[in-house]
Amino acid sequence: MRPGRTAPAPGAPASVPVAGARRGLVALCVTVTTSYGVLFYAFPVLAPAITADTGWSVATVTALFSAAQVLAGLAGPLVGKWLQVYGPRPVMTWAAVLAAPAVACLALAPNLWLFALAWLVSGGAMAGLFYPQAFAALTLWYGAERVGALTALTLAAGLASTVFAPLAAALEQVWGWRAAYLVLAGVLVVVVLPCHALLLPRSRGETVLDERADASGTRVVEVLRSRGFWALTAALTAGVLTVFAVVVSIVPLLDARGLDTTTAAWLLGAGGVGQVLGRLVYAPLERRLAVVSRTVVVLGACAATTLSLALVPGPWPLLMAMVILAGVARGALTLLHATAVADRWGTGDYAVISGVMHTPLMLATALAPWVGAVLAGALGGYPAAFAVMGVLAAAGAVAALLSRPAPSPPAVS
Repeated sequence: MRPGRTAPAPGAPASVPVAGARRGLVALCVTVTTSYGVLFYAFPVLAPAITADTGWSVATVTALFSAAQVLAGLAGPLVGKWLQVYGPRPVMTWAAVLAAPAVACLALAPNLWLFALAWLVSGGAMAGLFYPQAFAALTLWYGAERVGALTALTLAAGLASTVFAPLAAALEQVWGWRAAYLVLAGVLVVVVLPCHALLLPRSRGETVLDERADASGTRVVEVLRSRGFWALTAALTAGVLTVFAVVVSIVPLLDARGLDTTTAAWLLGAGGVGQVLGRLVYAPLERRLAVVSRTVVVLGACAATTLSLALVPGPWPLLMAMVILAGVARGALTLLHATAVADRWGTGDYAVISGVMHTPLMLATALAPWVGAVLAGALGGYPAAFAVMGVLAAAGAVAALLSRPAPSPPAVS
């Protein structure tokens, strides 16, 4: 036994070998990128062709897409529980099994009702294929070394739109949107399903990479009833709602600033570069700041960059710098909510606790486009909407001050 490691309790899950954890990380970098590309980023590209071909309204088709994300959020706690009990490999494999025919049904649906059913099934698959369960798997496998693994995953998955948006557009132009979705369903079968079934570690237990005794000793019910958990959930929900509303609303905001659509699109792309930078700077931030301070700083950055976009009209180089900084804050926020639970309550019950916390985060992601548009309409434009969203993120930073977990009671000898 290695020095400093306690013997596992009888019946405890087996350790994940180091090589298995690394193989699992590589697999998830591929599968999470592919899953987001097929189930999320292909839709905005194919939606115009869908509505033009079928006559279904843009609002209806978009609402079904949002409904899938809402369902993914609502299913998160249950899927997290399954992952905690059975391990990542079977849960994520069955999610891939569910996703492929669901996407194929999107392509083949002869009417709106079956198209809607296909999106709802896709939402169930998203609950097992997107970031929350991948974060849970890496946290179980890597323990104290999780930040590096999570950073690698989010850097890889950040390429999902870069790869799959052009691919979906090319497939649609050549064969139409239905054939495009059929090809993408095939990608899930060829890439995601075998990677999950064959490459993810078989063990569902703790990692040998974590040299600390990381059993939290905290019962899930106690955490879910604590002020710290709900303060953290409220803080991250405010941040996620803000940054995703900003992503969707940045082009109309820049249009209101007098920029043409092409320039606005380039600035939006610059925000993606900032997001990668934000993920790279998170590890040094994690080493230098305590958990609550780090949460406040990241959410404060989200608030400050959003407010700057609301208040500064130009010129465009200054707007580009602000968009990049907003991307940096958004990239750091992704890793913040990946690590926030384990940093406070340990890795033992991560999948269950994180699954509950992620439900409002997914709902916020789904509602963000609607919230941005409604605020802009009610307040007379996107600058005012950005100001309100900046204040919302600032409120999240304040709520984060209350997210420190209560101290554990002393052990009884």
